[in-house]
Amino acid sequence: MTAGPALEERAAEVAALVTPRVAQARPRPRALSLTLRAIGPLALLGAWSAASAGGLLTPDVLASPADVVRAVGELWGNGQLGDALTVSLTRSGLGLLFGLTAGLLLGVTTGLSRLGEELLDSPMQVLRTVPFLALVPLFMVWFGINETAKVVIIAVATTFPMYVNTAQGVRGVDRKLIEAARAFGLGRLALVREVVLPAALPALLAGLRLSMTLSVIALIAAEEINSTAGIGYLMTQAQNYARTDILAVCILIYGLLGLLADLLVRLLERVLMPWRATGAGR
Repeated sequence: MTAGPALEERAAEVAALVTPRVAQARPRPRALSLTLRAIGPLALLGAWSAASAGGLLTPDVLASPADVVRAVGELWGNGQLGDALTVSLTRSGLGLLFGLTAGLLLGVTTGLSRLGEELLDSPMQVLRTVPFLALVPLFMVWFGINETAKVVIIAVATTFPMYVNTAQGVRGVDRKLIEAARAFGLGRLALVREVVLPAALPALLAGLRLSMTLSVIALIAAEEINSTAGIGYLMTQAQNYARTDILAVCILIYGLLGLLADLLVRLLERVLMPWRATGAGR
């Protein structure tokens, strides 16, 4: 084969190639995104209203959305809702604070130290498999039915997600980075504060999100223990008087607390890791 036909054949092959088109995600307008997100909840609200108006849902089964709104006004007007929210948020906040602190300290210890991992990881993994609801009777025996038991239940429930994610995040930090920081004379506390925790930040935020979600679930369980104040107390009173409107208000408040916790973590992610939102193209 001479050079002329070979070159012509090669040129034909090159001409037959299709130029690849790189698909680029176009950012969706925020207003459209919010509208799409609102369609689901609005559809549920519409179905609920239609079922109540059509008699499919009677007030003794589930109050209508209008009755629920009136119940919110009633509870807010006489101060019960504000007081209950304050008590419940205080319980949840204290338990979450203790749980996050314990999970963070234990996770950093086992992630950085081989001795710490050998001593602490096995018992933590065993305790992690025990559902925190199974510990409620034991905590009632130890702490009684006062506020301490409720806060401890929330703390225990939120410790393990934070511990697992922190330990994994710290173990995943580049050892060369740690050795370099030590070579430059960084002390242990400074190493954790300035190198390890920033490098493990995605895992820490994932643990924070799980812990905050669990704090709401644990709050519901804790407030079932002979509560005399809080959202759980309102639910118990509403159950005794068959007030499904107030029961719906309390359930919606628990849902809103979980939603607000998730939004708070998303906001922290945008502030602490702006490159992640930019890279996602959303």
